[in-house]
Amino acid sequence: MSKTALITGSTSGIGLGIAKCFAKQGYNIMFHGLETNGPEIAQQIANENQIKTAFSNANLTNAEDIEKLVERTISTLGSIDVLVNNAGIQHVAPIDEFPNATYEKIIAINMNSVFYASKAAWKHMKNQKFGRIINISSVHGIRASEFKSAYVTAKHGVIGLTKVLGLEGAPFNITCNAICPGYVKTPLVENQIKDQAKAHQLSEDEVVEKIMLKKQAVKDFIPVEKIGEMALFLAAENANTVTGTHFTLDGGWSAQ
Repeated sequence: MSKTALITGSTSGIGLGIAKCFAKQGYNIMFHGLETNGPEIAQQIANENQIKTAFSNANLTNAEDIEKLVERTISTLGSIDVLVNNAGIQHVAPIDEFPNATYEKIIAINMNSVFYASKAAWKHMKNQKFGRIINISSVHGIRASEFKSAYVTAKHGVIGLTKVLGLEGAPFNITCNAICPGYVKTPLVENQIKDQAKAHQLSEDEVVEKIMLKKQAVKDFIPVEKIGEMALFLAAENANTVTGTHFTLDGGWSAQ
């Protein structure tokens, strides 16, 4: 019987890359995102991989909407076996210029939604005695950078929640782990490049060289396919003893 994965923020960037990896392995997928062509993306991947998919544009700042997203995944696709909390937004600014509303929105989407989605999926995973929760944190979940107060706060929080859920899930064959990528060339990062260029008064090429990839030993963006492959490993049945921890795919950034 095919397993089902709910992947937030899966119509672009890292989430879409993860979704494609899971689809190739026969997982049914609940896609989620804000892109207007989300339904078409979900249907195309369904057709290419002979799987079932659905799409939702649920508001991740609202706990009730998140719970409905989980319930719809189960009612439409039959179960929720894997939850990938991937959705995220970013804003770059010094703390004294950081808008309060923007800070709160980043915390809501990047951190609070992880709690609400995991909570909503928990009872179903407990009942079926199987669950895999994979949180896409960031190297910024273990390292800090200037001008990213909200993002770094949220991603550190995700690491802490991952540890707690790893402990709580152990008796029920529910694992929870986090993946901490370095910079991946996604629309979010492309926007960061522009924001960082403005904040530091540099060209976009200089931002990539002198800021983004400066801290990485491997001077290249992290391929999204590698993140998908790691997520597949963590979702596997035989990964049941891997829980409550994080995996860095950061080109050696955190080794320094």
